[in-house]
Amino acid sequence: MHHRYTEHMTKVSTSITLDPELKKAVVPLLAELGLDLSTAVTIFLKQTLREQAIPFKVGVEIPNPETRAALAEYQMMCENKTAYKRYSSFSDVMKDCENEE
Repeated sequence: MHHRYTEHMTKVSTSITLDPELKKAVVPLLAELGLDLSTAVTIFLKQTLREQAIPFKVGVEIPNPETRAALAEYQMMCENKTAYKRYSSFSDVMKDCENEE
């Protein structure tokens, strides 16, 4: 369902709840851009209406299979620290790698 919007001069006051640190961080940035918080929210809402969607991707980052495998390996290493060889320096790692060839 597409909602029609016609801009009017009258405005309505709306209260939103924000994290105080987020507001503190974003207000100076918006000021550098020549915007206040109200204008930035209005831009977001107009773009949402125009696109009929949130105007940026919202989702959960899902690691690719290679990253999932690396994370699983890391978890296993953390749980079984004695099962893995430890090195005191990077040069020791390189020496061990050279000896495997």
